Amino acid sequence: MEWEKIVGANIRRLRKERGLSQEALAGEAGLAMRHLGRIERGEGNPTVAILGKLAEVLGVHPTEFYAVR
Repeated sequence: MEWEKIVGANIRRLRKERGLSQEALAGEAGLAMRHLGRIERGEGNPTVAILGKLAEVLGVHPTEFYAVR
Protein backbone atom coordinates (compact mmCIF):
# COMPACT_ATOMS: atom_id res chain seq x y z
CA MET A 1 0.00 0.00 0.00
CA GLU A 2 1.08 3.54 -0.62
CA TRP A 3 0.66 4.88 2.90
CA GLU A 4 1.78 8.39 1.95
CA LYS A 5 -1.11 8.65 -0.51
CA ILE A 6 -3.63 7.14 1.92
CA VAL A 7 -2.60 9.50 4.72
CA GLY A 8 -2.63 12.49 2.38
CA ALA A 9 -6.05 11.67 0.96
CA ASN A 10 -7.51 11.25 4.45
CA ILE A 11 -6.05 14.55 5.64
CA ARG A 12 -7.50 16.29 2.57
CA ARG A 13 -10.91 14.64 3.08
CA LEU A 14 -11.05 15.56 6.77
CA ARG A 15 -9.93 19.12 6.03
CA LYS A 16 -12.64 19.58 3.42
CA GLU A 17 -15.30 17.98 5.64
CA ARG A 18 -14.50 20.65 8.22
CA GLY A 19 -14.61 23.45 5.67
CA LEU A 20 -10.96 24.40 6.13
CA SER A 21 -8.68 25.70 3.42
CA GLN A 22 -5.13 24.40 3.15
CA GLU A 23 -3.97 27.79 4.35
CA ALA A 24 -6.19 27.67 7.45
CA LEU A 25 -5.21 24.11 8.40
CA ALA A 26 -1.52 24.76 7.81
CA GLY A 27 -1.66 27.94 9.88
CA GLU A 28 -3.47 26.33 12.80
CA ALA A 29 -1.09 23.35 12.77
CA GLY A 30 2.01 25.55 12.46
CA LEU A 31 3.03 24.22 9.05
CA ALA A 32 4.01 25.87 5.81
CA MET A 33 1.17 25.63 3.29
CA ARG A 34 3.53 24.06 0.73
CA HIS A 35 4.43 21.33 3.21
CA LEU A 36 0.75 20.55 3.83
CA GLY A 37 0.16 20.47 0.07
CA ARG A 38 2.93 17.91 -0.36
CA ILE A 39 1.51 15.80 2.46
CA GLU A 40 -1.99 15.88 0.95
CA ARG A 41 -0.62 14.84 -2.46
CA GLY A 42 1.22 11.93 -0.88
CA GLU A 43 4.58 13.46 -1.71
CA GLY A 44 5.57 14.48 1.81
CA ASN A 45 6.59 12.28 4.70
CA PRO A 46 5.13 13.90 7.83
CA THR A 47 6.65 13.25 11.22
CA VAL A 48 4.61 11.83 14.07
CA ALA A 49 4.64 15.29 15.64
CA ILE A 50 3.13 16.85 12.51
CA LEU A 51 0.47 14.14 12.29
CA GLY A 52 -0.36 14.83 15.93
CA LYS A 53 -0.75 18.56 15.27
CA LEU A 54 -2.94 17.95 12.23
CA ALA A 55 -5.09 15.47 14.17
CA GLU A 56 -5.53 17.97 16.99
CA VAL A 57 -6.65 20.74 14.65
CA LEU A 58 -8.95 18.37 12.73
CA GLY A 59 -10.38 16.95 15.97
CA VAL A 60 -9.56 13.31 15.22
CA HIS A 61 -7.28 10.59 16.53
CA PRO A 62 -4.17 10.25 14.32
CA THR A 63 -5.19 6.69 13.41
CA GLU A 64 -7.95 8.24 11.26
CA PHE A 65 -5.24 9.20 8.78
CA TYR A 66 -4.50 5.51 8.09
CA ALA A 67 -8.08 4.42 7.33
CA VAL A 68 -8.26 2.63 3.99
CA ARG A 69 -11.40 3.67 2.13
